[in-house]
Amino acid sequence: MRLELNHLNIDRDGRTFIIAEIGVNHNGSLILAKKMVDKAIDAGADAVKFQMFDTEALTTEQADLTEYQKRTKEKNQYDMLKKLELSPAEFIDLKKYCDKKNTIFLATPFDLNSVDFLNKLDMCAFKVGSGDLTNFPLLKRIVKTGKPIILSTGMSTISEIDQTIEYLNALKGNLQISVLHCTSSYPASEQQINLNVIRDYLKRYPFVIGYSDHSIGIHIPIAATALGARIIEKHITLDQSLPGPDHSASINIEEFKEMVQLVRLTELSLGSEKKSVTEDEERVKPLVRRSLYLKSNTPTGTVITENQLITLRPLAGIEANEFENVIGRVLKVPKKKHAPLFWTDFYD
Repeated sequence: MRLELNHLNIDRDGRTFIIAEIGVNHNGSLILAKKMVDKAIDAGADAVKFQMFDTEALTTEQADLTEYQKRTKEKNQYDMLKKLELSPAEFIDLKKYCDKKNTIFLATPFDLNSVDFLNKLDMCAFKVGSGDLTNFPLLKRIVKTGKPIILSTGMSTISEIDQTIEYLNALKGNLQISVLHCTSSYPASEQQINLNVIRDYLKRYPFVIGYSDHSIGIHIPIAATALGARIIEKHITLDQSLPGPDHSASINIEEFKEMVQLVRLTELSLGSEKKSVTEDEERVKPLVRRSLYLKSNTPTGTVITENQLITLRPLAGIEANEFENVIGRVLKVPKKKHAPLFWTDFYD
């Protein structure tokens, strides 16, 4: 099942859709957010993504910081998130800015009002974060928009993912869904990532499968692409030393640009499942494949034995894989040493 996002169609065997996850790395600044949009577009992103939330509707002041969030030095999640909010007016500005730049604007809503607001902005699809995979009230509101849904699956069991997909399909048939493998560690180590889950998802679900990355560096998204991920989401930052919870687990713009280039080269190298000989190989083949030759001058009437044969380059006569079929045949013409053998050299 394909995913249709504005002018782009995302297929299981098509071009990889690359999302620059800005998230909250704008640090609550619209100016910084727009600058990041520009940089992401220049680096080759197909879409930029943000996070929209009302802190009061997301957390209490009693919610402790996660381990990676403690880098912010805030007392709790409430204080941290309050500083990272963008207002509805700023989101309207951002959406118009992305439209003007001809890039896809995406956002993850964390509350019902944000879903309604983003739908009115005519956002083309909804991204659901791993933490809300089981948030059925939120999912129900998103389904009502009729927009495609991109699901991250960090922290989730297969049974939870199956249950969520069944719930979504029960609410609306033929819903466009994409499932992203994800490991919700910041950063995620290679030992935690378990990329082969992508293979399982491809067998298990009929949807476009993708990968949301929280690892350090760019090598994991490249491997995910090779395994069949057709959506890649990667956190970006302008400076990994900036204050905020996600900067240190993000890549800078130059790294993101290199990642995009390598994803495109990986796509090119994957080709098709059909084994074929390229034009270059056809030119090289006669020069490196071997034919059957005789080790010494051999007279007419000789019955060919294995010890008389040698395989040499170039491919000029009977190919070496006919070796067994030549043994026992009788020469009807004399042959010189290292002369290639042809079927016409033998009696029928």
